[in-house]
Amino acid sequence: MSNSNVFSKSNLNRDLFAISLDASYKTSLQAQLLEALRNLISASPDLVGARLPASRTLASELSISRTTVQAVYDQMISEGYLTTRQGSGTYVASEITHLSQPQPMSRPVSPATENWRPFQTGLPDQSLLPNRQWARHLERAWRNPSPELLARPDPLGWYPLREAISDHLAAWRHLNCDPGQVMITSGAREAFEVIFHGLLGSGKKIAIEDPCWPTLRTILADTGNTGNPIRIDENGLSSTRIPAGIHAAIVTPSRHYPTGVSLPLSRRVSLMDWARKAGAIVIEDDYDSEFRYRGQPLPSLSGLDGLTNTIYLGSFSKLVSPALRIGYMVVPKRLLPQTRAYLGRVGPRASLIPQPALATFMNSGEFAMHLRRMRRTYARRQNHLLDALAPVSDLLNLQPDSSGMHLCVGLQALVADRVSDIEISKRAENIGLRINALSAHCALPEKMQGLLLGYAAFDEDTLSNAAERLISLLRSDC
Repeated sequence: MSNSNVFSKSNLNRDLFAISLDASYKTSLQAQLLEALRNLISASPDLVGARLPASRTLASELSISRTTVQAVYDQMISEGYLTTRQGSGTYVASEITHLSQPQPMSRPVSPATENWRPFQTGLPDQSLLPNRQWARHLERAWRNPSPELLARPDPLGWYPLREAISDHLAAWRHLNCDPGQVMITSGAREAFEVIFHGLLGSGKKIAIEDPCWPTLRTILADTGNTGNPIRIDENGLSSTRIPAGIHAAIVTPSRHYPTGVSLPLSRRVSLMDWARKAGAIVIEDDYDSEFRYRGQPLPSLSGLDGLTNTIYLGSFSKLVSPALRIGYMVVPKRLLPQTRAYLGRVGPRASLIPQPALATFMNSGEFAMHLRRMRRTYARRQNHLLDALAPVSDLLNLQPDSSGMHLCVGLQALVADRVSDIEISKRAENIGLRINALSAHCALPEKMQGLLLGYAAFDEDTLSNAAERLISLLRSDC
């Protein structure tokens, strides 16, 4: 028997139980079921020999009388569609000669999943996740779910998770906040949509760092706002460069994306002064600050401000898994009524399924252990990558980074005069590498040149092999 036959027969009950009957139609329920069952058998030659459910079972599933189902079965037996076997049940007839057999439908092959390529950025090593413990937390949460989990969900998210996030921020980010100020999101895009649709509105001028996350400019356009790019320097964004008429600034102060620059204390204070005087909001995107390899993680900008004129964004995509699709935002108390009102209208988008498990994972201490293990591993991989690329230190500006999951590597003059980072990125694709060009993150005309080399998701052997290919590429082209 072919695989297609097995598949079709195993799904016969599914198709039968999906039949829709309507007692309000002029056509009787018996006639409706008879036509539906004829069409199903006629359109599916692979159902030959398939066993139909008992009349009592089908009647129960379709909410009709058993007598109606039995009458349909008897009619189709007399027409030759069905046959019975003593003590065994009712089956689709093996030969239905009066039917024209339709052409079998081929099932498309499932699309292949593309593997991550070396040097892709923003990817955690998901093999480091303690899957057994994580699965245990998921199973415990939903084996006997509490009544609160099955009730109407809070639009701000599962409260125990918001409590755990509040504790985490106090310990790791020096950010003291009430759990009621925490909102669970499906990621950064939703957070920005809540901010611009629900809090600040559209038609605003928003200061953004240049270079920055390219998707940010798209999000601003989609929400009806205008991004005003401001070129950073070796110390990040300077508030003195923000022009008048700006309503908010989006910054990555702990580790600028994508260059890795950290905003010094003097500039943080200056930025807070600007927000207070301008009546503006600073949106702190703290995307991977937990991965600091020397010293303690830098205090958050929002902690320094006391969440007066700041909104804090965080994510578990890089801490646990991108597939989790769980992030969060922390808003000033004065903006809570607007936030809750907006979410009450549009509803939550973050899945509730992983939220109780994530809360217990964090409260158990396993989450903190997981972060420390990731930090040690990523620090080792960064050092390994720098050592592997040492032979081309004359072509690349190789400097260790005190934090993060990727290196932003500048091009030495010898390279920059001959080939652009965009061209290197294109050629790297041909040898199985995924290298983002720094200039692709710039909106201003004078593009910065450099390569973004993600290392967190790749073991040392993979990084060594990828470094050899990159070295060969650079030597041949430069």
